[in-house]
Amino acid sequence: MQKFALYYCRLLFNLEEKCAIFVEVEICKLIILSDPMSYQFINPEYLDSVSAGDTGIVKELVDMFRSQIQETQDEMRMLLNKKDYNSLGLLAHKAKSSVLIMGMTDLGSLLKTFELQAREGVESHRYESYINQFTHETSEAVKELEDLVNKRLIKNE
Repeated sequence: MQKFALYYCRLLFNLEEKCAIFVEVEICKLIILSDPMSYQFINPEYLDSVSAGDTGIVKELVDMFRSQIQETQDEMRMLLNKKDYNSLGLLAHKAKSSVLIMGMTDLGSLLKTFELQAREGVESHRYESYINQFTHETSEAVKELEDLVNKRLIKNE
């Protein structure tokens, strides 16, 4: 598609090589910036609905999420080691709210299950895997969120 668009621009506007390279770069930027399917863990559309599409608000949410997630991961592991399952369930509830704001509905569902099981003290053999999944997905989400914010900042330049 890019080569076709570049060729079309050269024909349509009779562009010389230097200008055509600029057009090609701009087309690549457009394709990269408009690819909503490139995120596996976050949902940019939901994040936009929460932030009204304001990149500044999205950046603030990402910064808060990043700092909360590391603390939550550490606290989950500590509570698991202490076998303080009720507090672990309460923390899973709190974490669920944070991930849902980022559009992470699958992880939100897992945290709901974790919350209910931990508060009742049942299925404790699953808690470590829940924490591992939470840690993995939120760490990957932070990378995706940083990518999203950086792309939007570039786009707004």
